[in-house]
Amino acid sequence: MVRSKVCGITRVEDALMAERLGAWALGFVFAPSKRRVEPDQAAAIARRLGPFAARVGVFVDSEPEEVLRVARRAGLTALQLHGSEPPEWAAALRRHLPVIKAFRLSGPADPAWLEYPADAILVDGATPGSGKPYQPEWLGPLWSHPRLIVAGGLTAERLGELYAYGCPYAVDVSSGVESSPGRKDAQKLKAFLQASARGCG
Repeated sequence: MVRSKVCGITRVEDALMAERLGAWALGFVFAPSKRRVEPDQAAAIARRLGPFAARVGVFVDSEPEEVLRVARRAGLTALQLHGSEPPEWAAALRRHLPVIKAFRLSGPADPAWLEYPADAILVDGATPGSGKPYQPEWLGPLWSHPRLIVAGGLTAERLGELYAYGCPYAVDVSSGVESSPGRKDAQKLKAFLQASARGCG
């Protein structure tokens, strides 16, 4: 089974729908974005979710103190660092919550990313949230990571192409299951989560 995270959640109805359809994690964006939410808005949504749905906060170059302040306010259970955060920031944050480090891919992956001190690594496209895919073969050495999360231009149809190259720990989708930025489409979301749950076998 490949786990799934639905990112860019802005509405409680979308969060509940994603959880009901089988999403393992919901992502809340606290960085500049068309899908940005405020901590209190995320908290109100998070309170409606069941105990097994992870609440992941997405941050870009926010200092650890600010990340933890938002995490407490929003009721987060994991942190995703999507900027140029130095390794020592991640190390400090991991003393409080699990950390996912995101890297933007515009060519073959850098093997040095495997050394970053995070609980999981996520690979996104060069322009996160744009829906633009990249070549799966660019992931290269990152397939050796036990918790590789793949994002960037994914849709239900593109999962088959990805799985032909390897089987990630999880996949992450945002624009690929939307009717408009921040609004999830029920049919696209259902198709994506069903394709993800079928796994790589």
